[in-house]
Amino acid sequence: MKQEKVTKFIKTEDANRKWYVVDADNQILGRLASNVARVIRGKNKPVFTPNADTGDFVVVINADKVKLTGKKETHKEYFSYSGYPGGTKFKSFADVMEKNPEFVIHNAVKGMLPKNRLGKKLIKKLKVYAGDKHPHQAQQPEQLSF
Repeated sequence: MKQEKVTKFIKTEDANRKWYVVDADNQILGRLASNVARVIRGKNKPVFTPNADTGDFVVVINADKVKLTGKKETHKEYFSYSGYPGGTKFKSFADVMEKNPEFVIHNAVKGMLPKNRLGKKLIKKLKVYAGDKHPHQAQQPEQLSF
């Protein structure tokens, strides 16, 4: 009798979710974002299912201390378009870090998640804070380092 190999798919309700805290102090933005996206998506778990939300929650602290390599600190720009003629806006990395440092990490991680309904659900599991304080102590998050 031949045994049949079956791939087990886990449902979203059956996923065992944890909370993690990541310190962004002196971390490189792209490497931090790709590792955080991997945890949010659930790719670090053996029960990863591509079409289900099996990932964990991630709290990123010290977002204002994230670094870029090379000349990106002076050359990187964020682009937005209003939809009207002449409605393009460019903001430099330094301006964005000064006004809203949480956006930089949030935008980088969002770009590494799927561009569909699942991606919109997954990005809600990312919490980013500029300082070293966060309001998620009740969830007893574990420290996570990359």
